[in-house]
Amino acid sequence: MAWQPQPGPVAQLAQCLRDSLSGHNVTGQKNAEQMLRQAKSSPDINNYLAYICVTPTPPEGLDATAYHSARSAAAIMLKNDVKANYKSMPEESKTYIKSTILSGLQDGNAQIRNFAGNVITEVVRQGGVLGWSQVLPDLLSMVANEDGKASPEAQDGAMGALFKICEDNRRALDADYPNQGRPLVYLLPKFVELTNTSSAKIRARALSAINVFLTEPIALTARENIQSLLPQIVRLTSDESDEVRRFVCRTFALLADGMPTVLTPHIEGIVDYTLAQQKDVQKEELALDAAEFFFEASSTASLRDALGPFLNKIVPVLLDCMIYSEDDQLRLEGDEDDADVEDEEKDIKPQFATSKTSRSAAPDTPGTQQNGNSKPSANGYAYEGDDLSEGEIEEEDDEVDYDPEDEWNLRKCAAASVDSLASHFGGPVFEVTLPWLMENLQHKDWQNREAAVLALGAIGPGCMKDIEPHLHKLVPYLISLLNDQQPVVRQITCWALSRYGGWASHLEGNGKQEFFEPMMDGMLQRMLDGNKKVQESAASAFATLEEAANKELAPYASVIIQQFVQCFGRYKDKNIYILYDCVQTLAEYAGPELARPDLVDLLMPALITRWEKVQDRSREMFPLLECLAFVATALGTRFTPFAKPFWQRCISIIHQNLEENAITTGIGYHDQPDKDFLVTSLDLLSSIIQALEEPYSTELAATAQPNMFQLLAYCMKDVNNDVRQSAYALLGDCAIYIFPQLQPYLPTLMEILLHQLDLGQVAEDPETAFRVINNACWSCGEIAMRQKDGMAPYVERLLPKLAFIMLAPNVPESLNENAAIALGRLGIRCHEQLAPHLGQFAGPFLQAMQKVGWTDEKGHAYKGFAHIVLDNPQAMEQCLLVLFGEMASAPGLMLTGMQADGPLQSFEKVLAQYKSMIGAGFDEYLHNLLPPQEQALRQLYAF
Repeated sequence: MAWQPQPGPVAQLAQCLRDSLSGHNVTGQKNAEQMLRQAKSSPDINNYLAYICVTPTPPEGLDATAYHSARSAAAIMLKNDVKANYKSMPEESKTYIKSTILSGLQDGNAQIRNFAGNVITEVVRQGGVLGWSQVLPDLLSMVANEDGKASPEAQDGAMGALFKICEDNRRALDADYPNQGRPLVYLLPKFVELTNTSSAKIRARALSAINVFLTEPIALTARENIQSLLPQIVRLTSDESDEVRRFVCRTFALLADGMPTVLTPHIEGIVDYTLAQQKDVQKEELALDAAEFFFEASSTASLRDALGPFLNKIVPVLLDCMIYSEDDQLRLEGDEDDADVEDEEKDIKPQFATSKTSRSAAPDTPGTQQNGNSKPSANGYAYEGDDLSEGEIEEEDDEVDYDPEDEWNLRKCAAASVDSLASHFGGPVFEVTLPWLMENLQHKDWQNREAAVLALGAIGPGCMKDIEPHLHKLVPYLISLLNDQQPVVRQITCWALSRYGGWASHLEGNGKQEFFEPMMDGMLQRMLDGNKKVQESAASAFATLEEAANKELAPYASVIIQQFVQCFGRYKDKNIYILYDCVQTLAEYAGPELARPDLVDLLMPALITRWEKVQDRSREMFPLLECLAFVATALGTRFTPFAKPFWQRCISIIHQNLEENAITTGIGYHDQPDKDFLVTSLDLLSSIIQALEEPYSTELAATAQPNMFQLLAYCMKDVNNDVRQSAYALLGDCAIYIFPQLQPYLPTLMEILLHQLDLGQVAEDPETAFRVINNACWSCGEIAMRQKDGMAPYVERLLPKLAFIMLAPNVPESLNENAAIALGRLGIRCHEQLAPHLGQFAGPFLQAMQKVGWTDEKGHAYKGFAHIVLDNPQAMEQCLLVLFGEMASAPGLMLTGMQADGPLQSFEKVLAQYKSMIGAGFDEYLHNLLPPQEQALRQLYAF
C-alpha cells in the first residue's frame, strides 16, 4: 500500500516549519528548530516534507500566509536533505518524492513552483540523469501540454525545472550512456519544438535552455547539430517578443565565443540584426544583449576580421550607446561634494592580498576573467554579478544606492567593444570615430562630452598611431575637462588621460613640460577633489600613469609625495585603499628617489598615522602591509628607524592567525581565519629583511616573540598555497640575509621543504601550487649556497625530487629552471654525492639552463655542475657539446666579475680535463661547435 500522510503529523510539522522562520518569537523559533532536528530521525520525514510542499490546502490551525511559509521551508529542507543524504534514503521515500514533487510545478504560487523545481533538480543531480529517466519526458509533456490539461502555471513550472536541470547537469546530459545514448540528443530537438509555442515566455526559456549547451565548453551534441539548429535561431530573430530576441542575441554572442566559424558566413545579417536591436535604447536589456555580440565577436580572433567591412555601421551605434541614459543622467546630476562624509562599511569593497610572483619567474600577465558575471569595462571598473544558488531569493537592500558605475551595462559593454575593435583594427576605427568625437567633445550637454571622453580613452591604446598627431590639441582639452562642473565628467577624464600617460611621459625635449607635467598635476589636483568618486578615479588613474611613466616619475617624487600626504589627511576609508596602490606603485618605479631624507620625513609619518589607526583584523591591513613592503624595499636602510614596530606587529598578526587556525581546525569549523593576514605579513617581513643591514635584521629576528622561525615552519605547512608561497619567499630571504639566525632551525625546515618538492600536491590548484614549489626550489638553492657541507644529509632525497621537477613536461618552464639552478648550487659542496647520477640528469639540466639568462644564480649553478662533471667526466658523453656551447655563451664580464663565486675557474678545469681525455683530437672535436661558439670558447678560457 502506498504511503499516506497522517493529518496530525502534517499539522504539527507545518507549524514547526512556520515557527522556525519566525524572527519575532525567539523562544518559539528555538523550540521549532529543536523539534525539526528530532523530526529528521523519522524515516517518513522527507515524505511529509514533499507532501507539505506540494499541497496547497493548509491544515487546521494555519492560515494561508503562515502555511505558505511552511511550504517554502519544507521545500528548502527537503532539497537540502536530498543534497546531503539522497544515496542513503529509503527507496520507498525516493519513489514517493518523485511521484509527488512534480505536482508542485502546477502550484498557483510562482515561488512554490520554483522551490519544487529546485527539489526536482537536486534529485536528478544526486541520483543521476538515468536514475529518474521519466522526469525529462514528463516535464516536456507538461510544458507542451500534450494531454491538454496543463495550466499555464504548470507549463511555466515545468519549463523552469527543465532549465534548472540543464544548468546543473549540462555535462551529464551530454554524456554517452551504454545502451541509452546521450539524453541531450532527445532533449535538444524538444527545446527547438518549444520555440514554436504560442507562449512567448516558454519560447524564451526554451531558447535559454538551448543556450546552456552553447556556453563554453559547448556540448558535443550541440556542436554536431549546430547546422540544423542555426536556422531555428535565425527564425526567432523576427519574434515579436523582446525577451525572445534578447535570447537570440545571447545565442549569437555565445556562438561568437565558442563556434565563431559557424557565424562567419552569416556575419552581415547578424550585424544588421544585432545593431537593430541595440539601437532601441529604451529597451536597455535587449540593447545590452545585442551589444554583447560585438563584445564577444571583437574578442574572437577568427570572427573579428569579418567585422572589418561593417565598422562604419557598428562603431557609430556603439558610440551612441556610450551616452548615459536619461535616468542615469538625472541621478548623476544630483551628485554633490561628499569628501568629508565618512564611508560606511558596506561601501567598501572587499580587499584581497595579491600573491607575490615566484622568485626567478616572470610576473604573471594581468588579465580579466571572462564569464557571465564579470566583464571588463572601458572605464576601469567591473561588475561582479550575483552568485545566488538555485532557489535562493534575492532580498532587496534598501540601504544600498544604485550606481550605474557598479554594474555591467550597455554603456560599458559598448565602450569595451570599441576598445577591443580599436585594438585590432586601429586606424579604420579611428576614422569612423573622429567625426563623432568632433561633434561631442565640446557638446553643450555634459553627457555627450562625457561619452566622447570615454570613447577617446577607449580607442587610445589601439589607435595611438592615428591619434598621436591630434594629441597636442586633445590632451590640453582633456586637462581642461578636469575642472568640469559635472563630477562624472571629471571622473571619466582622469581615466581617459591615464590611457595616454605612456605617450606623455616619454616625450622628449619640452614635451614633458608641455603635456606630461600638466597631465600629472591635473590628476594630482583631482585626487583632492570634493567628490569621493572623482578622488577614486583620479587615484586609480594616477597609479596607471605611474606604471606607464615608470622611472620617468623620479624627478617628480617630491611633488607627488606632498600630494599623497594631503590625501592621507583627507581620504575616508574607501579611497585610502587606492591611495596605498599609488604609494606602492611610486615606490616600485621611483624607489631610490623615495629614500631621500626629506621625502622619508614626509611619507613615513603619514603611513605610521594610518598604521596606528588600522586594527589588526581590519581588511585595510592587506593593502597597507603590501604598500609598506614596497616602501621598505624602496627606502632600504632608511627604513631602519621605523622597522621594529612593523616587524613586531607582523609577528603578532602571524601568531594570532596561526592560533585561530589551530583552534578552528581542532573543533572542526569550516570557516578558517583569513589567510591574507598571513600572506601580507610574511611579505612585509621579507621586505624588511632585504632592506635593513644585517645587524639590524638579525636583531629583529633574534628578539621576535614568538620565535619567527617556528612561526615560519607552521606557515610552510599551511594548507593555503598563497601562504606557503610567501613563507618560502621569506625562507629564501632569511637564507640570503640572516643565515646565521636561520641555521639552527634548518633540520626542521628542510624536512618541510623536502615534502613540498612533491609534484603530486599540485592537482587541486596547479597554478598556485607550482608557484609554491618554485619558491621552495629557489629557497633550497639559497640555503645550499650557505649551508655548504651541511646539505650532505639531504642530497639523496633532494636529488630525485629536483630531477623529477626538472624532467616534468607539464610544469611551467620557470619551475624546471629553478629546480635546475637549485640542483647546480647543491653541487658546489655536494658534488661527490651527485656525480654518480650525472648521466641521468645532465641532459635535462643543460636543457633547462639554456633558457635561463646569465645571472649570478646561473653562474653559481654552473659552478656546482662543473664540480660534478669533474668528478664523473665520462657521464657527459651524450651532451658535452651542449655544455661547451653554454660555456661559450657566458658573458666575459660576468665570469670575471663573479671571481671565485663564479664558474670561470671550474669551466677552465673542465676544458683541461676533456682536453686531456680526448688528447690530440680535442681541437677537431671543438669544430663540432658553431664557429662563433668555438671562437668565444677559446677567447673566454684562453686555451
